[in-house]
Amino acid sequence: MAKQFDLLIFDWDGTLMDSAAVIVDSIQRACEDIGLAAPSDRASRQIIGLGLTQALQTLLPDLPADDYPRLVERYRHHYLGRDDQIPLFAGVDSGIRELHASGFQLAVATGKSRLGLERALESSGLGAWFAATRCADQTHSKPHPAMVLELIAELDADPARTLVIGDTSHDLLMAANAGVASLGVTYGAHEAGDLHPHAPLALMDSFDEVYAWLATNA
Repeated sequence: MAKQFDLLIFDWDGTLMDSAAVIVDSIQRACEDIGLAAPSDRASRQIIGLGLTQALQTLLPDLPADDYPRLVERYRHHYLGRDDQIPLFAGVDSGIRELHASGFQLAVATGKSRLGLERALESSGLGAWFAATRCADQTHSKPHPAMVLELIAELDADPARTLVIGDTSHDLLMAANAGVASLGVTYGAHEAGDLHPHAPLALMDSFDEVYAWLATNA
């Protein structure tokens, strides 16, 4: 089959790294630290993928504005103590290397901060394989298309030959807003029912399935 895509843009948390449970726990602990009831697991998962402050404002829209910085600080306290111990999903390490070796340009578009992504790239050993990255504190947060459009411009890629791979509705809506195709994964933060409305080319239940689909169809 002729190659369809040149640029593969991956989300990070919940797509490449198995971090959703730690993110949820860190959100819940941060809320408890400032005297709030812990939000449900599902509510916490729904905001994964957004930039941190936007995510917390979406989750807790009635919180006084002065409380968000405290909540952000407590979240970072809980998350950063564990982020270098969070594993990649099975198959990601070899799969990313093989996709790079196959000639794809690889990029990351993430709700993480620049510092957070740099830590994750270093601890995972994957940094060498990505040609470019965008983070939520560098440009507009998902689902705004800026991350995708900036990566396409930086890498001189064709939007028609660009594919976004992500685990949340924010990822897939970002892709749609940028006018590019998407692939959804169901093993991260959002459920299949959250992803279907945004018309991904397919939904994958493991990273091994993602790699197999890309090897056959991309």
